[in-house]
Amino acid sequence: MSAEEPEISGWLEPLARLRQALDKDEFVLYGQPMRALREAGTEPMAELLVRLEEEEKALRPPGEFLPVFEHYKMMPELDSWVMRRLIRRLSGASQAQRFSINVSRQTLEQAQLPKLFAERIKLTGVRPASILFEIDESELLHCAPAVAAFAKQIRSAGGGIVVDGFGRKSLSFAPLEALRPDYVKVDGTIVRGLLKSPVCARRLDAILRFCRPKKIGLIAECVEEDEVLARLKQLGVGYAQGFGIGRPRPIGELLLKDASVGMLRAAIGGRPRTG
Repeated sequence: MSAEEPEISGWLEPLARLRQALDKDEFVLYGQPMRALREAGTEPMAELLVRLEEEEKALRPPGEFLPVFEHYKMMPELDSWVMRRLIRRLSGASQAQRFSINVSRQTLEQAQLPKLFAERIKLTGVRPASILFEIDESELLHCAPAVAAFAKQIRSAGGGIVVDGFGRKSLSFAPLEALRPDYVKVDGTIVRGLLKSPVCARRLDAILRFCRPKKIGLIAECVEEDEVLARLKQLGVGYAQGFGIGRPRPIGELLLKDASVGMLRAAIGGRPRTG
């Protein structure tokens, strides 16, 4: 193993181990629910997450293996695997719900995922609007042409776009104006400081005033307290996500038959857990 190569406990050959995991479908999909803060016109949503299944069903979190994918420029392979597996699962479940897939900078720059998305959607008949592609604010700022091209192709196939972590460093609305995403996720630093920091409150107000007339939906990240949730609802934020709303769960628990969609709404719409 070279000095620059990321190390993972128990792995002598990280690259070979990850290729094996992709070839043998050893990754597991989880989803973290997003709670709708208004009734009308909403549908269940969740952010898709991935775990690596090891011996005895032990699961490695992404923070342990993603650096290896990034080091070997393999993120497009992982993002493609996640998308294909989600579409496969959706083809046998209710499509009255939406899932967001995180997209890496390597995948954005490679520019092949939108074509694969369109092909898989056409082949399976899955509702394309049930899949959103989540792009971090940093990618929007630093590789805008690649993001714009990616978003254009995804939209032409019927998918949606989410900007993640917005407002983490500064509020720059010009990139949002150009991209016009379906949803914007307000960064957790703003949400956590909403009730304590006038600066955070002003930032959220500015985001709301920008997004509302453009019909860009807002999702608040890192919601952990009832008081914060109540304030977000009062302000008109559309969705909330965080450990106070629901912890990540196996995707099988979120994928429901059509008759059970109401049960999912009730499950993620109840009183949040704090802590």
